[in-house]
Amino acid sequence: MPSQRSQSSQPREPDEEAIADHELQYGHGLMADEELNEKYPDRPTNHSKTLPFHELFTTLFNPLNDNKAKPSGPHAARKKGPGSKNLSPHEQRKAILDRFVSRWRSEVGNDFYPAVRLILPEKDRDRAMYGLKEKAIGKLIVKMLKINNKSEDALSLLNWKDVRAGSKMAGDFAGRCYEVLAKRAMRTKVGDMRIAEVNAMLDKLSAVSKEEDQLPIFNEFYHRMNADELMWLIRIILRQMKIGASEKTILDVWHPDGEALFNVSSSLRRVCWELVDPSIRISDETRGITLMECFKPQLAQFQSHSFQTMIEKMGLDETDHKGEFWIEEKLDGERMQMHMEVDDDGRRMYKWWSRKGKDYSYLYGTSTDDEDSALTRHLDGAFHEGVDSIILDGEMITWDVATDVMVGFGTLKTAAISEGRNGFDTNSGIRPLFRAFDCLYLNGKQLTGYTLRERRKAMEMSVNDVHRRLEKHHYVAASDTAEIEVRLRQVVAEASEGLVLKKPSSVYRLNDRNNEWMKVKPEYMTEFGESLDCVVIGGYYGSGHRGGALSSFLCGLRVNQNHITSGANPMKCYSFCKVGGGFRAEDYAKMRHLTDGKWNEWDAKKPPKDLIVLGGGDRQYERPDVWIKPCDSVVLEVKAASVGASDQFGTKFTLRFPRFRKIRDDKRWDQALSLEDFDKLKEEAEAESKGKEFKPENRKMAKRLKKDIVIAGADSKVKTPYAGPKTKIFEGLDFCVMTEMQHPQKKTKAEIEQAIKVNGGSIFQSVTAREGIICIGDKNVVKVASLVKKGERNILKPAWIFEALKQAEADGLDRPRYLLPFEPSHLFHMLDSSRQDFEDNVDVYRDSYARDTNVEGLKTLVEHMIHPKNSTFSSDEFISQLEEHGRGLGDMPGSMSRRCVVRFVSSSNEAADQDSDVLIIKNRLKFSGGKIAESDGEEEGITHFVVLDEDSKVVKEVRQKASQFKKIPRIVGRKWFEDSWEEKTLMDEERYAL
Repeated sequence: MPSQRSQSSQPREPDEEAIADHELQYGHGLMADEELNEKYPDRPTNHSKTLPFHELFTTLFNPLNDNKAKPSGPHAARKKGPGSKNLSPHEQRKAILDRFVSRWRSEVGNDFYPAVRLILPEKDRDRAMYGLKEKAIGKLIVKMLKINNKSEDALSLLNWKDVRAGSKMAGDFAGRCYEVLAKRAMRTKVGDMRIAEVNAMLDKLSAVSKEEDQLPIFNEFYHRMNADELMWLIRIILRQMKIGASEKTILDVWHPDGEALFNVSSSLRRVCWELVDPSIRISDETRGITLMECFKPQLAQFQSHSFQTMIEKMGLDETDHKGEFWIEEKLDGERMQMHMEVDDDGRRMYKWWSRKGKDYSYLYGTSTDDEDSALTRHLDGAFHEGVDSIILDGEMITWDVATDVMVGFGTLKTAAISEGRNGFDTNSGIRPLFRAFDCLYLNGKQLTGYTLRERRKAMEMSVNDVHRRLEKHHYVAASDTAEIEVRLRQVVAEASEGLVLKKPSSVYRLNDRNNEWMKVKPEYMTEFGESLDCVVIGGYYGSGHRGGALSSFLCGLRVNQNHITSGANPMKCYSFCKVGGGFRAEDYAKMRHLTDGKWNEWDAKKPPKDLIVLGGGDRQYERPDVWIKPCDSVVLEVKAASVGASDQFGTKFTLRFPRFRKIRDDKRWDQALSLEDFDKLKEEAEAESKGKEFKPENRKMAKRLKKDIVIAGADSKVKTPYAGPKTKIFEGLDFCVMTEMQHPQKKTKAEIEQAIKVNGGSIFQSVTAREGIICIGDKNVVKVASLVKKGERNILKPAWIFEALKQAEADGLDRPRYLLPFEPSHLFHMLDSSRQDFEDNVDVYRDSYARDTNVEGLKTLVEHMIHPKNSTFSSDEFISQLEEHGRGLGDMPGSMSRRCVVRFVSSSNEAADQDSDVLIIKNRLKFSGGKIAESDGEEEGITHFVVLDEDSKVVKEVRQKASQFKKIPRIVGRKWFEDSWEEKTLMDEERYAL
């Protein structure tokens, strides 16, 4: 599109300095100035020279970072009105950006591209990569400064991942460079380099690869910049800015359509040169895609917990024949867009981009004449006659020609490089295969506004399959949810990733994730829905073989936008779950590398309340040893068995049996799961769980008890004297005391009521005054007898009040309060319907699970003991109860595999039975709490099939069998358990899937 021009004023003519800056930046590089003029004839020019480089960090980067670090305001909604200065953090960021952009327009001109490519270097596709990582830059600085390789400063740069005592910049490479450069700065005041000069020098740096060519460029920067400027320059080179503002915020400040154009072009140059006047909006046509320019594709929404809900959310209407939706196989590859156009010489020219905008044309080919290409040289007959230009959206996968099956995504680049070197069209090895599932552009016409059905028809009429090179992706039309399950079991049997459901009447939405495309993955045994991406907010030091290092992590959920609008810090998180299982040694190493130097000791007296909310308020349940700012942290992908209520975490819910899957390098902290996201998942799960066939545990819990039950003695902290009212042990409970206390000692009704009130309880004189009142009585007076006759309420003896207080004192006042559960001996009158609830709180000998005993009590217990004929104790049930209350055994050697039922199979089961290594694996599985299934039947409750010899025929047979199970077991090799045993934690099965 032609660039916008304001109708209200004529642009000023450029002065000599502006012309010099223009030639400095655009007279070289990938496109010469003449080529740029031809492609962008109306591009804006600046009337004055560019701003000094130091203005970027003094007026933009530093203020944005300061705003990011500010604590949040009060939680109450702030008052807005004329002249209000109480801006939210987001509004403050926008104001900082507005000031900078306004200054640029007035003092420099309308060409903002020189500045924005330094503000968003990671989005700049026009400058080649520098090929410089931290270690290489460290070596260049050491040589430039001529310091000894073994000096403390040199080592701090060369071994920058190591934490140095006393360094505030530990883990921040650019910060380390600042510390070293500040001691030897050529300038103490800011330098004189302009933004145009920095861009020109960076263009030179990106064009060289040898150290002897890079060193003079670094020398010039060193002589003309101070330490602060050099620190930010290094961040630009590393493309690691972290200034607290996203590209959306920055581009939309430049122009309200900035992000929209960037979504369809991935080009900062187009955004800056085609969007000049903020008052002129772009046309719908311009918002669309452009041939041979990268765009951001549509993405599939995460699945719900039932197929019916997914179809309802899809919103099928009368245009979808008989409620028809489409089912596609979800491919395990890399999302890719292919652009093709016929040039003036009649050659088909190609461009390939990944989902993140990386240009892969060098790998897959630029034309059918490209002899080194991995793909395009094989695409001679790929298009019908008359197809002059086309854009296809699809997936690049790896195909094994010998076995004629798709193989894992991790082999894709290897396959492409290998195929590029292979000069022959052979039928062996692995190769890249492009599966196209959408057509977005055809012969000069955008198709994004057309329905999927129409786009698919256009692709069918335009594209020919080239066997195992470029193929149209198959889909199945369906109208019933039962067909989803059939297809899902089929893809499980074929070791595929899952399915994608699509609405045939939907239009293509750029850079969007909505319910018109939804992905479905198999519901594996012992797992809960989708993986959850949670930001790490705390860490816990381990013991034993993990001693001295962080071994588990506290994950949180981000606050919602309404919290932020009300003044909360955008980084504020509520504690959600504690994850320690599933990490390998290399995962821990990567965590250390990514968070090195960013941890802070947790101060219980001054917790970071503006950033982290724990469970229990001031009691700080599950408080970590160290904490980290979300903006400095990482996102973990976590799987779990289920979600359950818990007062131990700020969200009031947590994951049961959470396990680490992987570190999400591709996600920022602000893309992790939020409270709102989790609420939606939880609501869906609760609504849909009613339709599930399996039932929760049968065990009932006393309805009136609001607090968790724990085993007395589980906490080994030193006991402290009882502190009366400070316990608040009866907080939230309502009582009606009907008589005095008779046993084991006498106390008046007033004394009982006083004991309740000073420990947080509320007193009512009528049992009907409020629902859920706990009735207290020790004599069969008229009031009590009347209540017994009605048969509607349990009546508690007053002795329970004082035993609960006594146990609280024994537990110690520095730990959370736990309420003593009701036992049969505590009841003056007990309803039959409640009997089992109270019986569960004592063992078969009437010994309390939660109350300390004394010598006299123990004597009484022993005297009345009767040996049961048949023991009904179940260790599994007992451990399950512990886990429900957050006191499970975790990854202890004897319980690591407790939830695993494993069926071992191989091509020769007899030989496997005689194999001593296999016997060791089986014994270790049983030792760690696992069970071995004796048959392949679903009734065994199999969670894992372990194929000992990884025989392909056996794997195929097992897949077919497992695909028929209601809950699909994992199919893994023996290395899954061997590595789990070695790491002392169950590893994520997807790493070992067969």
